[in-house]
Amino acid sequence: MQPPMMLAALLCILGLLAIAGIGAALKGDRATPVVYGGTAVVSLVLCALSLAAILAPAETLVLPLGIPWIGAHFRLDALSAAFLTIVNLGSLGASVYAVGYGRHEDDPARVLPFYPVFLAAMNLVIIADDAYSFLFAWELMSLASWALVMARHRAAETARAGYIYLVMASAGTFALLLAFGLLGGSAGGDTFATIAAHPLPPGLAALALALVFIGAGSKAGLVPLHVWLPLAHPAAPSHVSALMSGVMTKVAIYAFIRIVFDLMGTPSWWWGVPAIVLGSVTAALGILYALMETDLKRVLAYSTIENIGIIFIAIGLALAFKASGLAAAAALALTAALFHAFNHMLFKSVLFFGAGSVIAGTGEQDMEKLGGLIHGMPYGAAAFLVASLAISALPPFNGFASEWLVFQSILVSPHLDRMGLKLLVPAAGVLLALAAALAAACFIRAFGTTYLGRPRSAAATRAHEADRWSLGAMIGGAALCLLAGIFPGFVIDWLQPVCTLLTGGRMPPQASIPWLSIEPISASRSSYNGLVICLFLLAAGSLTAAVIHRFASRAVRRAPAWGCGYPAAAQYSATSLAQPLRRVFGAVVFAAHEDVSMPAPGDTAPARITRYMRDPVWAFGYAPLAKAVEFAAARLNRVQFLTIRTYLSFVFVTLVLLLAVLAVWA
Repeated sequence: MQPPMMLAALLCILGLLAIAGIGAALKGDRATPVVYGGTAVVSLVLCALSLAAILAPAETLVLPLGIPWIGAHFRLDALSAAFLTIVNLGSLGASVYAVGYGRHEDDPARVLPFYPVFLAAMNLVIIADDAYSFLFAWELMSLASWALVMARHRAAETARAGYIYLVMASAGTFALLLAFGLLGGSAGGDTFATIAAHPLPPGLAALALALVFIGAGSKAGLVPLHVWLPLAHPAAPSHVSALMSGVMTKVAIYAFIRIVFDLMGTPSWWWGVPAIVLGSVTAALGILYALMETDLKRVLAYSTIENIGIIFIAIGLALAFKASGLAAAAALALTAALFHAFNHMLFKSVLFFGAGSVIAGTGEQDMEKLGGLIHGMPYGAAAFLVASLAISALPPFNGFASEWLVFQSILVSPHLDRMGLKLLVPAAGVLLALAAALAAACFIRAFGTTYLGRPRSAAATRAHEADRWSLGAMIGGAALCLLAGIFPGFVIDWLQPVCTLLTGGRMPPQASIPWLSIEPISASRSSYNGLVICLFLLAAGSLTAAVIHRFASRAVRRAPAWGCGYPAAAQYSATSLAQPLRRVFGAVVFAAHEDVSMPAPGDTAPARITRYMRDPVWAFGYAPLAKAVEFAAARLNRVQFLTIRTYLSFVFVTLVLLLAVLAVWA
């Protein structure tokens, strides 16, 4: 009997590929609703399928494709079902949003054929059960997303963004290829079951782990492999940006979890150290980058880096707890990672939808030229505000619930048996707390300078609300952010089959706790109740509003605001709001400083202030590497002018060396 859920999933993926063909064939305005409506329906079916599959037994299927006599292997288990839900819920929201937003595309023919292929490739990565199928789907995902990034190829920065993304994607795929070569070489096969049955010795395991960090970390946006992300995400159309930021990065998280927890065998205690260290640095640097930016979509892209860091901190804790035999603590940390991955997909999608609506309604994405949009875009502003509160980890929204679970995992770290981990984890907690505080400041700045105050440009005064499809996707996503924050116990319980599969433990059942509280460890240790907090905030807000309306003066006083003749320019801007933080943190991290040019008394020339910042990753990482590559290329250029005898000598020496290596290896 064929596995029904697996067959249904593969048929849905084939349906996405068929929609891609329809998108390439159709011309005119009718192609947009057909393609995005079709992908929305298929994503809804896949989402419903994966919600049920996480509680069902694992299903496998082998198709006569790929490598001859081996075939393509696919598997649907609890882990793949959880990430299929994340992928397809995000795809559903993006597709519904794009039904309306897609009408604003100047050249939809460059987007429509690749969009369904991108969705199909992400789903294929999740259900692949052998190295060849996984890498094929991974590369297809990279190429389809690159084509979507290059859709607006006439923009000045798009070519550079596409080039850097393609280079980083190729490097990441090559690293994963080498990692699977190591894993499959010892197993004598490329299926995941064979690889998992033959774990590597410690030395090769360390090398494979480093390669997985490079391969999956570059796609996820781990520092210092993040450089493509703030360039590619803003260059793509906004619904594609939402998918790349909220969904594709989770596919990279899935790849890391699948390989490290499932294929590499029992972890050593130090496997969690690089995840915790890189995650902490990524979280702190990502949000600092966001605070330095004034482009709205780049702010959102950099905040994705911060949230990826939070997820990797939790994954590192889960690895450390599992290696120490603390199954319940490992389940808590892994639940926190998965829950935050789900939450980040929700609120980051809404934020990118909001940014796309701002661009469609004003033609601007520079926060310095916005302001006052809440009057022309009240519903979009409300959805953006909810997502901003969620990503700032403020209760009762979902971002708080998952970050609170990460902190609960950190508080369990004294049970670890390694002193190095006992010292490292609290330091990571400090950086995580700093990142959470800076995230709140970042999105106060983003929402305030975009939607509040007075318009700073003529484009901002002409702002208008988004279409109904776009608003529906934004409001629906914002509602899910609230529901997941009020009722986190249901999501936590739904994720427990994954924790049981990967860690051997699980959290206590949460949905049956009175008043829908969550108790990650026990009631005596800690608890959280999003419903009570939500009701309290509603009651306190309603009481405050009632008292103000009852006792406040009803006199209406209107007068023009005096701003030294420049009422719009005199308000706080995105740059000025970030200036204190830029001076405190930017001077150390980014070598940020300001040059003030003040004219002499009587001189009518304007005063000028110039800001300078240096990206340490570019300055100390990629710039020297680029110079080294350029130097090597210049020296190796003479190789193409050698004689045929020299070339034959090179071939002979290489053959001898390879035979020697093979003899030593054997």
